[in-house]
Amino acid sequence: MNKNARYITQGAAIAAIYVVLTLIANAFGLANYAIQVRFSEALTILPYFTPVAIPGLFVGCIVSNILTGCMPLDTVFGSIATLLGALGTYFISVKLKHNKTAQYLAPVPPIVANTLIVPFVLAYVYKFEGSIPYFMLTVGAGEIISCGILGLILLKSLNSRKDRIFED
Repeated sequence: MNKNARYITQGAAIAAIYVVLTLIANAFGLANYAIQVRFSEALTILPYFTPVAIPGLFVGCIVSNILTGCMPLDTVFGSIATLLGALGTYFISVKLKHNKTAQYLAPVPPIVANTLIVPFVLAYVYKFEGSIPYFMLTVGAGEIISCGILGLILLKSLNSRKDRIFED
């Protein structure tokens, strides 16, 4: 298969999985509001394995936010947070050459990006009652569950198969 076609296919598959997982979380009331436990955010560790995941996650987040009825500014800034987190995860994996430290640091950029950006969306776009520090605490907690716990489980389970799944 052509390398570009494979990359586009992998990116599209990641976007589609992100959307499906967000819709499942949304069906259980977990994808929006102050505490968000989007199962799809576990996928933000995928740039640890391949840069193709970066646009896949970004597009998946945009589509997910549109489908779950997010406000336009939420769609923009929430997707930018996911993009920044994915870029951070990729750069950690490259700089630390996929070592053990990189594995444990992989979920940190999406946790930080979402914890710093999403609270302002909740406060100023949705006008939720509460303070920015409160929203940082609640969004951070959801991201630690989604990216930190579920993401590390996903990373560990994919790590032994990474060469077959994410071949160049």
